[in-house]
Amino acid sequence: MSVFNSSALYPRFLLTGFSGLESRYGLISLPIFLVYATSVAGNITILFIIQNEPSLHQPMYYFLSMLALTDLGLSTTTFPTMFSVFWFHAQEISFNACLIQMYFIHVFSIIESAVLLAMAFDRVVAIREPLHYSAILTNGVIIGIGLAIVVRALVLVFPASFLLKRLQYHPVNILSYPFCLHQDLIKTTVSSRRVSSIYGLMVVICSMGLDSVLLLLSYILILGTVLSIASKTERVKALNTCISHICAVLTFYTPMIGLSMIRRYGQNASPIVHVLMANVYLLVPPLMNPIVYSVKTKQIRDRILKKFKQQKV
Repeated sequence: MSVFNSSALYPRFLLTGFSGLESRYGLISLPIFLVYATSVAGNITILFIIQNEPSLHQPMYYFLSMLALTDLGLSTTTFPTMFSVFWFHAQEISFNACLIQMYFIHVFSIIESAVLLAMAFDRVVAIREPLHYSAILTNGVIIGIGLAIVVRALVLVFPASFLLKRLQYHPVNILSYPFCLHQDLIKTTVSSRRVSSIYGLMVVICSMGLDSVLLLLSYILILGTVLSIASKTERVKALNTCISHICAVLTFYTPMIGLSMIRRYGQNASPIVHVLMANVYLLVPPLMNPIVYSVKTKQIRDRILKKFKQQKV
């Protein structure tokens, strides 16, 4: 019994990469490293351009800066354990370290969902109330929105970590991914997981579930306003301002839904598929967001090209 109590207090957790492909981890780690490096470089570039261009000190770009910071946080949170697994075959992680990583992964995911909603609100105001845009989205309002987004995420996820801390685990617990997620940790417990599972579901409903519904309502309002515009040219121009945001929303929610579907209905699928979907869920949005906004947003694209031309000269 004393051995079990000791293991309950200090359980060991083993992260999992692509089972059966351990001999190829060195090769597999290369594209993962390139994705991470590109994500970091892209988001830092977005932040640098917005900070150094006074003409971009507008609500839309402030929210884009929040998105870039969130993507940096999400990438950096997952990077250490992924590369310890793929580069050094170091799978073991302490319970406390696992909880900390899980906490920040879910915090940044919830923040990203909320930032995307805030960006949708920005587009609603810009299209429906263009004359009052600056008066509605003042710096004070934007700061308030940012603080509310962060506080909501921190407060929602903290009890989940506390509940997991109170559970008992096996002496050695094998996780499904090269990083720690709440739904994965719950599966390893030997005590009742009912309260933790219910709370985890409530967090998803109150954050990403609510955000997705409000996002849909936002675009219904935008579409209704755009269709009421008489000029076809103006309708197309209004919709074009939303394309980058729509791409960011799809990039965030599509992998998340795919991972949820695989976990629920893909019990017979190869473990490699589960790990691949989890990696896509955490790595693709931070990679694609700066690319999409750099390509589809003329103001960002022009200033990036201007910087490159200045460096060449």
